[in-house]
Parts: sequence; structure tokens; C-alpha cells
Amino acid sequence: MPCTRQCHPVGGSRYVPRVRIGYGRVSTRDQHPEAQHDALTVAGCDEVFVDKASGKLARRPELDKALLSANRAGDQLVITKLDRLGRSLEHLIELSNSLQARGVDLVVLDQGIDTSTAVGRMFFQILGAIAESSAR
Repeated sequence: MPCTRQCHPVGGSRYVPRVRIGYGRVSTRDQHPEAQHDALTVAGCDEVFVDKASGKLARRPELDKALLSANRAGDQLVITKLDRLGRSLEHLIELSNSLQARGVDLVVLDQGIDTSTAVGRMFFQILGAIAESSAR
């Protein structure tokens, strides 16, 4: 049966719908999450999670939910900007590696990054090299 949504192969001629999970974060009470939520919805996200917390906080419950929801190979975690996801460059690389290990792709709308492509994966490899050299 042909897939009517964006799908990915799971073996042979079998295809499974790709789930797109959106995540946004606003850091102050004065910021409004609607713009991020709307952009993620327009990008085709099946679910959208938004935290209202500083990016420096270790605990972001909506991010935890988003990471649990994007749990199958071929799923995508979609964010509007890189700075909405990681607390630091090292944290961003850690999250990216965790997603990659599960086969979940990261899509960054404003920067045009998509780790399902060779260029997107290369971008994160370069970031990882920068983080490693700056830690020395």
C-alpha cells in the first residue's frame, strides 16, 4: 500500500509513516511561544511541545516528552532554531548524537539543517569537532 505521508522504508517494500515532532522553547514570561508553535505546525509536525524555561535549565519537561515521542528510526525532531534545543554546544552535540543513535533525524527550520541529508550530518560533525577542540 503506498504511503500518503512522508514515509521511510523499513525493509523490503514496507514503508512506515515518518513522525515529525516539533519542539520549541521560550525563555522568559514576556516571550510568546505562538510563533514557534505556528512555524512547527506549518512544517507538518504531528505533535508540538513547547517549554517556557531558560535554556540553561537541565530539566525541560516538554523536551523530554518530545524526545520520547520521536522514538523510531526515520522520525524527525523539528525545531525552529538551534538555540532553542541545546543549553550549550556540547549539550547540542550530545542530543544530536542521541537522536542519531536512535535513527531520529534533526530538522532546524531557520538554518535549513536536516540530518537526514549528507550535508546536515556533515554540519553536526563539524560542530562536534569544534566542540572537541574548544574543550582542549
